[in-house]
Amino acid sequence: MKPFRYTSSDWFGKASAGLLLGFLLSLALGGLLARYGLGGVAPFSIQHQLTMWLVSPLLVIILSACFLFRSSAQAWLWLGGANVFAWVLLAL
Repeated sequence: MKPFRYTSSDWFGKASAGLLLGFLLSLALGGLLARYGLGGVAPFSIQHQLTMWLVSPLLVIILSACFLFRSSAQAWLWLGGANVFAWVLLAL
């Protein structure tokens, strides 16, 4: 089996998947934390501020990790599937 070599090919597709789908996924993860992790969050509370400010670091982590996918199509599929899963959990 040939070892995988990291290259800079498909960086635009991976970055756009990380930006668009990563932003939506970080919003969904923040909502899941607010709803299930903190037991519901009242507006203008400390927990509300925590979940609001947690979206940016989550986006940075997802955007950084999107370059570990082998192709941009794989990044779009995995992040899209994670988005569907997170938003369905949030809607329940």
